[in-house]
Amino acid sequence: MKEPDLRKIRRSMENKLDHKRYEHTLGVAYTAAALAMRYGEDMQKALLAGLLHDCAKCMTNEKRLAICEKYNIAISEAERKNPFLLHAKVGSFLAMKKYGVSDKDVINAILNHTTGRPGMSVLEKIIWIADYIEPGRKQAPNLTRIRRLAFEDLDQALLIALEDTLHYLHAGKMEIDTMTQKTYDYYKYGGRL
Repeated sequence: MKEPDLRKIRRSMENKLDHKRYEHTLGVAYTAAALAMRYGEDMQKALLAGLLHDCAKCMTNEKRLAICEKYNIAISEAERKNPFLLHAKVGSFLAMKKYGVSDKDVINAILNHTTGRPGMSVLEKIIWIADYIEPGRKQAPNLTRIRRLAFEDLDQALLIALEDTLHYLHAGKMEIDTMTQKTYDYYKYGGRL
């Protein structure tokens, strides 16, 4: 199978995403590439996952739900109440079906970029962190520290960012996907549950 063309995917994202989301996407892709260089991961895979991580973000909730129902993509109770959370699942599906991505690690990086998961690969961690620290982000607590840590200790950066994310969701009384909590617990306790 032919490798996806990064230039075509970048143009497609420019056409499909609103301007702000497209700028964020470029920030994630380039941050992911820098982290991939730092940690000896495949830079092209990092760019690809970064470019596609939010490919379903600008869809309507109805469209995301319809895609999940049509293609039997499981929907959690939290996702049914808040269909905007489905953008990662739908995005990983579109990466395969529409953009020709066959690399399982890239698909998983897109799939898990919002909640994380216990036992993530280095690429999955890179995309999760790149989404959190890309240059356009301004609001997250500990952002300067996490940006520095991301290039020193990926797991420590991930743990602090997950903790900050959970504090933010709890404080705002927002729906928390159980996988986010499981991911945090997994990394907090040294990769053991």
